Amino acid sequence: MEQEEAILALAALAQSTRLETFRLLVRHEPEGLPAGDIARALAIPHNTMSTHLNILARARLVSSERRSRLIVYRAEMPRLRELTLFLLKDCCGGNASLCAPLIEELEPCCAKEEVSR
Repeated sequence: MEQEEAILALAALAQSTRLETFRLLVRHEPEGLPAGDIARALAIPHNTMSTHLNILARARLVSSERRSRLIVYRAEMPRLRELTLFLLKDCCGGNASLCAPLIEELEPCCAKEEVSR
């Protein structure tokens, strides 16, 4: 990921509704959510939600797919991975043991999901 792409993604997430939207979509991976359900869950008017979703889509953080009459949005997990790696690429000056606590904090959230399946 290039710096300009990271800035675009971070700018898209630097607004409370868009951040909440992205986190909601992450929780609903891999099936995604229809735009109307997202708007209702966050109590945001549909036209306002559409604007926020378009900003997230331009930053390539979400994608959409038409399913019959619905437009279903999904979090772009590969893009989140790219952004996270961009932020942590030079983590701790190459001293992996300094980054270990961060990695340990991320593991339990994923481990719970695997156990519940």
